[in-house]
Amino acid sequence: MRIHFHGATRTTTGSMYLLEVNGQRLLLECGLYQGRRDESITRNCCFPFDPKKIDTAILSHAHIDHCGNFPNLCKQGFTGNIYSTFATRDLASIMLEDSASIQQSDAQFVSKKRAKQGKPPVQPLYNATDAERAIRQFVAVNYDRPMLIADGVTVTFKDAGHILGSAQVVLDVREGGRKFRYLFSGDIGRPGQDILRDAQPVKHVDFLQIESTYGNRIHSSPVDARDELASLVGDTIHDGGKVIIPAFSVGRTQQVVYALHQLTDAGKLPPVPIYVDSPLSTNATEIFRLHPECFDEQTYAFLREKGNPFGMANLTYIRDVALSMKLNELKEPAVIISASGMAEAGRVLHHLKNHGNDPKNLILFVGFCAEHTLGAQIIAGRSPVNIFGEPYAIRARVAKIDAFSGHADREELSAYVKSITGPIKKTFVIHGEEEQSLAFAETLKHLLPKSEITVPVLHQAIEV
Repeated sequence: MRIHFHGATRTTTGSMYLLEVNGQRLLLECGLYQGRRDESITRNCCFPFDPKKIDTAILSHAHIDHCGNFPNLCKQGFTGNIYSTFATRDLASIMLEDSASIQQSDAQFVSKKRAKQGKPPVQPLYNATDAERAIRQFVAVNYDRPMLIADGVTVTFKDAGHILGSAQVVLDVREGGRKFRYLFSGDIGRPGQDILRDAQPVKHVDFLQIESTYGNRIHSSPVDARDELASLVGDTIHDGGKVIIPAFSVGRTQQVVYALHQLTDAGKLPPVPIYVDSPLSTNATEIFRLHPECFDEQTYAFLREKGNPFGMANLTYIRDVALSMKLNELKEPAVIISASGMAEAGRVLHHLKNHGNDPKNLILFVGFCAEHTLGAQIIAGRSPVNIFGEPYAIRARVAKIDAFSGHADREELSAYVKSITGPIKKTFVIHGEEEQSLAFAETLKHLLPKSEITVPVLHQAIEV
């Protein structure tokens, strides 16, 4: 078997790995690369292989950096199955449609600029029709149900605890008279987080491909996160300010809503208006409610005994643009949760533009912000920042809570590795900025002294 590392190598974006086995070509993930515009356009439009020659594909979870380029892959000739869990398929259906809308808006914006320079317009990477066609190629499989997907290759999904439906991908391979087990970790969630179950241990692993997003970081505990959330939000509301929370539509928004629900129920926060201002977040939350099989025992009990974990009297979900614009006129304290989490696109940009210059307000980041993104600039204290191409001063207080992260930290990733059994002859460290991946590789040398540890570079091919 040969693995080509075509994305998320020494970076956290654009996951894509091509596996050649028994004369077949399997694609593991097909994510959008998100970074500087010119580089992103080049890497996303042109695959380093012929899409028509891919036999089948596998998706670990529905985040755009893992699934966002499937419509383009299908548009360019891939006709095989895309295997995922049921919740991943449902989330991908709304994520890819939303991504298509962003592609369209982006193309229109760039085309207007080019027209002023006398240049021809650009086309979106794909449209909503391409996204819908890609979803037709999904084949959903439950956790712990082995499925033969190619000659000599069986896939089993194990819970990864990262977002709803997220999975570790276990590949049992029979090749040339030998058998081995290849484990792709996907993105591993933090143990003890609200809503989702913890990552399941996997047995008898021969080869490991593992993420390292926070391979050299330690988060505070989830319990501390809730206390910190109560303190930051409570203080801002007491001072008459508004809290703007840029949050990823899938996973982080639901975590924060559930935490605010619990804090309000416990009397630790006053019942001020809370708005989830994102059509995608609203749609994603409805899908969460459809998949209680992914919930941990506490959330499942909450669902049975108290009702909807993602709904309460003072909480409003907003799809309509006119209602979203009315939030600009808010005078009283409120919490506004809006996408995107890195503040790169979406309605949160309007809230940052309209509320970011008031010292009474709080901009609260609850997730990872990649280098060069607007979120990273605001966290670093930069002011003014460019929003919609114009400079805006950031005078609001800025805070960040790492503990809501959907990614395990160094100690939690180490505990995950210790839970895996088997010889683990080779280990490939991916999905982390270079500093994080290299540092976690050093940690793994102590945890897995008999394993050959590699941090692949882009397009590197390695034989198993």
